[in-house]
Amino acid sequence: MSSKTKIVVLRMKEIIYTAIFIGLAILLICLLFVMFHPKKSETPARSASYIPGVYTSSLTLGNQNLNVEVTVDDTDITSVSFVSLDEAVTTMYPLMEPVMADLENQILAHQSTEDLSYSMETRYTAQVLLNAIDNALQKARID
Repeated sequence: MSSKTKIVVLRMKEIIYTAIFIGLAILLICLLFVMFHPKKSETPARSASYIPGVYTSSLTLGNQNLNVEVTVDDTDITSVSFVSLDEAVTTMYPLMEPVMADLENQILAHQSTEDLSYSMETRYTAQVLLNAIDNALQKARID
């Protein structure tokens, strides 16, 4: 019988380095798991928060009155628009329609008037319109 015995010599320094790298690998895997593991409920379930209907809010620009109309159902905002927009208003305030269209798209996507983005050039127009939209939504909210 010829059995050759092999002796493996490990230095303590190599064992320590290996243990440290294994520990770091386990820590990295745990960190990645915590970071990318989906939460149980990332989006809260919405309950009925509006009384369904069409709500308006008035906005005064110079000597012209402008009505903003917000349509809601039980849980969602379904549309935001102007009511009978006068030609004089569109001529005097040319940013009203494009800003309202942009805000409507964002409001319908987010279902909120919070954290909307608009350019610095149209910030005052957007703020005036958002105040009118918030006033109309306040009428629609269930207390």
